[in-house]
Amino acid sequence: MNNEVEAGQVNYTGKKIKVLHLIKSLGRGGAEKLIPETALVHDQNKFNFHCLYFYHQENNIIDELENAGIQVHLIPSGNLGLFFQVQRVRNFIIEHQFDIIHAHLPWAGIMARSVGNTLKIPIVYTEHNTWERYNKLSYWGNRISFKRQDVAIAVSNEVALSMRLNSIWDPYQRGGRMNLKVIQNGVNTEMFVRMSDVRCPMPELSIPKDAKIIGIVAVFRDQKRLWLWVEVAVRILEECPEAHFLLVGDGEWRERIEEQIKKSGKEAHFHLVGVQKEVIPYLSIMDIYMSSSEFEGLPIAMLEAMSCEVPVVATRAGGIGEVIQHGVQGYLTEIEDWAKMASYAVELIRNPVLQNQMAKAARDRVIKDFSMKRMVGELEEVYLSVNRFKRGLGE
Repeated sequence: MNNEVEAGQVNYTGKKIKVLHLIKSLGRGGAEKLIPETALVHDQNKFNFHCLYFYHQENNIIDELENAGIQVHLIPSGNLGLFFQVQRVRNFIIEHQFDIIHAHLPWAGIMARSVGNTLKIPIVYTEHNTWERYNKLSYWGNRISFKRQDVAIAVSNEVALSMRLNSIWDPYQRGGRMNLKVIQNGVNTEMFVRMSDVRCPMPELSIPKDAKIIGIVAVFRDQKRLWLWVEVAVRILEECPEAHFLLVGDGEWRERIEEQIKKSGKEAHFHLVGVQKEVIPYLSIMDIYMSSSEFEGLPIAMLEAMSCEVPVVATRAGGIGEVIQHGVQGYLTEIEDWAKMASYAVELIRNPVLQNQMAKAARDRVIKDFSMKRMVGELEEVYLSVNRFKRGLGE
């Protein structure tokens, strides 16, 4: 149940390490979805998880958090209003006796460090994107306060490089304890498994059974450049008129994308299904996962698609280039050479043997190097490390 913090809360006893996930909102982005997905794999005999957020929106993941055993709390606030909530958050942390704060994305990171000025509680911060992509207020608030934490986690090597370059001139604080660690995003490969013959139960899509389906799961926002995605799709149709295109998600760009599709005259080949809580059936009917992003951290939806045996055609944005080996699990283009994605997709459509090889290689790649078990194991090492340091200080 989603309660504001004034409501009566359960106080836990025992020796479990109490971790508070701090995040601005609980939309259906990759950073948000990782909180319940990691909790399901964590050893909850050792850890107890709560999540505090500030901005409420309709399409949220609160039920997924609660189903993962996470208690969810709300302090209503917008971005600038967070500066007036520091004392309230501080009191909340004291009341619940949390052992660790784990903040995600700049605004929650700034809040965690502000609270950390007055509470000697370990702060772990996960950065999900490169700093250059944040607006100026988020960027400078993040940078000025950045070293006032214990561990900064980057979800990809490119994100880590961005953090190092942008904080290089800032002095270390808190006794020089802050360190930077790369923990690449992972996916639960036992959950994300391709379903067999799922097209029949989805007649509402009106996709011919023998059609090749190219898809994406995304929030419809600027960084995804979905207008280019649609343009590439139209070029693919010129060579492969049997192709269909599936877009799972929603966002501010939806109306403009729908208008672009309508003007193309190819509406029958495009299927926008909105936000879906269960994406595995949709991933399971895709033959290719296509991403036209300008920038990324390390996209969870792409890893989930790969786990469901979907090869990838994408721009080399952010951590995507750290996952996809060109010509093995799919194909990559440079960010500004996005138009080349069309020819790569056509090649896979016309060569089913190659498509099948890349599909198997995609899942193998995720199992080997990007599993949720690996990610959670590294996170637990961080939690145990900062918690031991706290005890060493006599907290």
